[in-house]
Amino acid sequence: MAIFHHEVKDGVAAVTLDTPGAAVNVISRVVKDDLYELLAELERDTGVKAVAFFSGKPDNFIAGADIEEFVQLKSTADAEQLSRDGQALLDRIASFPKPIVAGIHGACLGGGLEFALACSYRVATDHPKTQIGLPEIQLGILPAAGGCQRLPRLIGARAALDMILAGKSERAAKAFRLGMVDELVPPAILQEITIAAARRLAQSPSHRRRSGGVLGLLLDGNPLGRLLVFRLARRQVLSQTKGNYPAPLAALDAVRHGLSHGMKEGLKREAQLFGQLALSDVSRKLVQIFFATRELKKDPGVAGAPPPAEVTRLAVVGSGFMGSGIAGTTVVQAGIDVRLKDADLGRVAKGLTAARDIVNDRLTRRRITKFEHTRLVAFLSGSDRYTGFGRADLVIEAVFEELAVKQQVLRECEEVLPPSSVFASNTSTIPIARIAEASRRPEQVIGMHFFSPVARMPLLEVIPTAATAPQTVSTAVGFGRRLGKTVIVVKDAPGFWVNRILAPYMNEAAHLLVTG
Repeated sequence: MAIFHHEVKDGVAAVTLDTPGAAVNVISRVVKDDLYELLAELERDTGVKAVAFFSGKPDNFIAGADIEEFVQLKSTADAEQLSRDGQALLDRIASFPKPIVAGIHGACLGGGLEFALACSYRVATDHPKTQIGLPEIQLGILPAAGGCQRLPRLIGARAALDMILAGKSERAAKAFRLGMVDELVPPAILQEITIAAARRLAQSPSHRRRSGGVLGLLLDGNPLGRLLVFRLARRQVLSQTKGNYPAPLAALDAVRHGLSHGMKEGLKREAQLFGQLALSDVSRKLVQIFFATRELKKDPGVAGAPPPAEVTRLAVVGSGFMGSGIAGTTVVQAGIDVRLKDADLGRVAKGLTAARDIVNDRLTRRRITKFEHTRLVAFLSGSDRYTGFGRADLVIEAVFEELAVKQQVLRECEEVLPPSSVFASNTSTIPIARIAEASRRPEQVIGMHFFSPVARMPLLEVIPTAATAPQTVSTAVGFGRRLGKTVIVVKDAPGFWVNRILAPYMNEAAHLLVTG
């Protein structure tokens, strides 16, 4: 089946990349071969004056290179060749005699961004799912298809190193401000604007790039300024990694070498360093973590569990540090109604303020607009009674770590909750089975142990009892993933998982210290 489809209209070839049978587009060997054939065809076609590239996947442009091919590398020479092959393909795009414009919606990461950087022009949607970045460092490697060369030349060494060395991804609005994206548009008009840009470039190929201002000229635009940038970047990398992760230093070397010796030498150095990193023990272990995390995201928690019930309203009992953190994180990540309940209105007010601070932080860091901020804050409400709990699909209690108190909250909630609601306890020490002893429907009782601070800590322990129904488990797991958490389902045993391994973990650290 064809990977690329294209249609020519008014001199612009609108090309769609849609890998058959795959959830996302990645740059594999098959994709490379088909793309070479397509480019040759479009170059020969005199009716084509410009090209516009799109994705056929709902929320994905190109998620990067094919990791499956990467793990099959057997030698440094193989790894270098893989890098050079990618560089050659993107050089073909960069030197294509007709302008190529990328229309980006969804994830544009790693090799996907390198592909976009090789294009003449980039248009991206302002949708939250449009994430743009070079995360290769997180796999113990570096961007090796020209990313270490093209990005610094586009947005300056400082901004490029900030993204490359941390493996960061940015929302499209930030990418637009940095200059990685030339136009920012709503998803509904992405195709129209991208094709218009391609047509415009066909008539007048040159277009102005934004400058980095005086500071950019001083630090990015001359060798002495770049020397300072590289020195500070190296110092920061070493302070964070203690020299234990070679990839950031290698990426810094690739960027520095390219800006000092030219694009051709930079690409050569990039491929050499990729070859050295790709088969290293650090990279192999990080790739194992990547695959394990990916598989974990597919795990429903219980074999054969039905799909999770939809959670459209959350109730939280206890508006202290944990309760307010759960409330604020839910509003930001899931965008649903959250009702806080506590013993008196003073505590509720403090909890709502703390939850709003999480939303305010997103606005301060420009992750959301003022309109989105107003909309999200409106989802938060609270009371000293159980008013509104009758419509909750899920209730999470985050009260004191006392069995009697938690059981009392469970009994009170069951008096007002709908029959289908799930009751979850945020506890780190009390057995969930003991809490569920107070329930009339123990099959809908489960543990959801969040970590502090909730907005920042990625792990969530989901703890079913022997009586917990499979759908209750899948509902808790599904909701946790909506909050962006790494969810693990663990036994209802003392310490659950994290606290259970803490003592042997620290004991092993002490043994390592004793042995030097």
